[in-house]
Amino acid sequence: MEIKKQLQQEFGLQAWQVENTLALIDAGNTIPFISRYRKEQTGSLSDEVLRELSERLTYLTNLEARKEQVRATIIEQEKMTSEIEKALVQAQTLVEVEDIYRPYKQKKRTRATIAKENGLEPFALILYMQQTHDDLNQCAQGYLNEEKGITDIKQVFDGAKDIIAEMISDDADIRKYLRDHTWNVGKIVTKTKTKETSVYEMYYEYEEPIKKIPGHRILAINRGEKEKILSVKIDGDEERGIGYIEKQVIRNEAFSGTSYIKEAIEDAYKRLIFPSIERELRSYMTENAEDGAIKVFGKNLEQLLLQPPIAGKIILALDPAFRTGCKVAVIDKYGQVLDTGVVYPTPPVNKIAEAKKILGKMINQHQVNLIAIGNGTASRETESFTVEMLKEMKSNIQYVIVNEAGASVYSASKLGTEEFPEYDVALRSAVSIGRRLQDPLAELVKIDPQSIGVGQYQHDMNQKKLAETLSGVVEDSVNRVGIDLNTASVSLLQYISGISKAVAKNIVSYREENGEFKTRKELLKVAKLGPKAFEQSAGFLRIRNGKNPLDNTGVHPESYAATEKFMKLLDLDLHYEVKEMLTKVGSIQHVGEVAEKIGVGEPTLQDIILELKKPGRDPRDEMPKPILRSDVLEMDDLKIGMRLSGTVRNVIDFGAFVDIGVHQDGLVHISKLSKKYIKHPLEVVAIGDIVEVEVISVDVAKKRIGLSMVNED
Repeated sequence: MEIKKQLQQEFGLQAWQVENTLALIDAGNTIPFISRYRKEQTGSLSDEVLRELSERLTYLTNLEARKEQVRATIIEQEKMTSEIEKALVQAQTLVEVEDIYRPYKQKKRTRATIAKENGLEPFALILYMQQTHDDLNQCAQGYLNEEKGITDIKQVFDGAKDIIAEMISDDADIRKYLRDHTWNVGKIVTKTKTKETSVYEMYYEYEEPIKKIPGHRILAINRGEKEKILSVKIDGDEERGIGYIEKQVIRNEAFSGTSYIKEAIEDAYKRLIFPSIERELRSYMTENAEDGAIKVFGKNLEQLLLQPPIAGKIILALDPAFRTGCKVAVIDKYGQVLDTGVVYPTPPVNKIAEAKKILGKMINQHQVNLIAIGNGTASRETESFTVEMLKEMKSNIQYVIVNEAGASVYSASKLGTEEFPEYDVALRSAVSIGRRLQDPLAELVKIDPQSIGVGQYQHDMNQKKLAETLSGVVEDSVNRVGIDLNTASVSLLQYISGISKAVAKNIVSYREENGEFKTRKELLKVAKLGPKAFEQSAGFLRIRNGKNPLDNTGVHPESYAATEKFMKLLDLDLHYEVKEMLTKVGSIQHVGEVAEKIGVGEPTLQDIILELKKPGRDPRDEMPKPILRSDVLEMDDLKIGMRLSGTVRNVIDFGAFVDIGVHQDGLVHISKLSKKYIKHPLEVVAIGDIVEVEVISVDVAKKRIGLSMVNED
C-alpha cells in the first residue's frame, strides 16, 4: 500500500491532510510551526498527532527501503518468484520482511551449512520430499565420505535432519503462525533462586499472559533479570507448536523416514524457531513497554514544564540535606540572587537556634514573601523546622514543596558553572529550586529532560528514543507558551521553532550589543537568522512594550496585514482597549465570512481573535496553582477517612503519587482514581493537579499511604 494511503487509514485523516502535512515537513517546517500557523493545510492537527505522523512516516519509509534491499538480493540470486514478491508487497512490519529474507541471506556456519558442505543436501531433500520407496539406510550408504569424516549412516541422517530443521526454520509462513500463536497463548514465567527480600518479590514465582501483561511489569521483570535476581522465559505451548509444523511438513505418514522428519521438526522448533520467537516477542514487549513509559514520561514532563509561574515574589529557597547542611538562596522577583548561605537545622548537626537566627535575618532583610523547599533528602525534616520557625516569628509567610529533580545535574553542569561561577555546586541547586518556582519552564529547560525524574524506569529505556521524545515535549511546551525575546536565556531560545543553539547565542549577543529588540523584524539583523528561521520562530517570540503591539502576541507577522484589516472592520486601532475589543468581537455573526474578507482561513482568524482578546497571554495561567502551605502533617496525624488537598507529583502506569504535606507521598491506585473504568491514570490526573483525596490506609512501618479520589462513602 502506498505510504500516504496507509497513513491516511491509520490516523483516520483525509488524503489532503496527509499530503499537505508531508509536504510541509519535507519543506523543512518545524512541528510547532505547522501545528500553530498552518492549521488550514493540516485541518488543525495537534503537535502530538503531527509528531506521531512524522515518526510513522519514518518507519514506513524505512520499511519500503528494506523491502527494496531484500527484493534486489533475491533477484540477484535468481530466486525471485511471484509468491515471494506478493509476500514482500503485503509485509506490514520489518520482522515479516526479515522472515521472507531469512532463507536467502548469508548465514554463519551452522550445523546445516556444515552438513551441506559434507554433501548431505541431496539426501536431506529425499527425506523432506517423502516420495521415495527405496530403502533409506541403503540410500544413506551412498553419502558416506571418509575424507570428510562421514563414516557411518547415523552421521548422514543427523546431517540431513540438521538441513531439514533449518529449512523449516526458514519458512516465513511457519514462523508467522508460531509467532502469532505464541503471542496469543504464551505466558511470561519468572523464577528466582534467591531467598532474600527485594522489590522483585512478587516475581519470585510468577506467570502472566504475554498479551495482557502491562508495560510497567515488563520493565520491572527486565530490570530484575538484568540484576540477576530473576530468570525469565516465555512458555509458548510447545506441543501445539510442534503439532502445527508436523501438519505443514509431513505429507506422507506411511513414509519410512517420517520418524526422522519428526525429530527434525522437534529440533527446528526447540533449537531454532522458538528461541528466536522468544527473543523477538520479548524485544517487541519491551519496545511497547518503553514506548508506553516514554509517553507517560513525556506527558508528565509537559505538565511539569507548564506549571504556572509564581511571579512577583521574593523567594527564600532551601535545598535540604542532613550532614552537609541546608543550602540557602534568596532571589528577587526577577530571579537575581540577593543572598546565600548554609544552615544546619537537621540531624546530625541540629544547629536549630542558629539556623532560625540566620534565616530570620534573611527573611526580614530581603522582605521574603515565599519559601521554596526542595523535595529531596531531608525535605520533610526541613519543612517541619520551617513551620516551627515561621510560627515563632509569627509570620504569615507560606512555603511550597518544589520538585527538585535535576537540580543537582544543572548545578554541576557547564551552564550552571557559567551562570554562577562564584557559587559552589550546592548553592547553585538552591538557586535553581527557587527559580523553578518563579518560572518552571525557564529553569527546567536548562536541565537534560531525562534527568527530570517524572516517570518510571527511565534509565532502562532506549536512551536515544527517550531523548528525542522528551526534547520534542520541551520544544512543544516552550513554543506553546511563547517567550520574551528580550529576557530569554540561550537555554530557552534554542527550543524555539527554527532556532538552533548557535542562533540562540547570536540573539543574546545581539541583545547585549544593541540593547532590547524593538520589533520582531529586527531579528533579521541577527547573524545566521535568515528568512526561513524568522518565519519559523517569529510568532513564538514576544516583545513587551515594543513599537508594534502585535509583537507581544502569538499573531504571526505574516498575518499582521490581515489583523489590521480585521481591526479596521471593527473600527479599532492597534492600541485598542481590551474591553472594547471583547464587545465588538462578541458581535461578529459569521467568522468564516470575515476571514474570507480579510484573506485568511477561519482557524487563523480564530487564533487572531484569541490573541487580541488576551494580548501577551500565558496559557500556563489556566493551569492549577501550587498549594501554598503554612503547617505540616506527620504520618501519625493521618486517620482513615481523613480528606485532604494534595498535589500530584508523579503519574505512573498503576496510579498517581500525591503530596498531601506528609513526609511520604501517598499512592492513589488506578482503581481509586475514578468511579468509571480507565485504561491509564493520565485519563484522570496530571502532574501539578490539585486533587481532593481520602486516606484509606496508613502503614507507618513501611512508610506507605493509600489514598482514594473516589468518595468511599
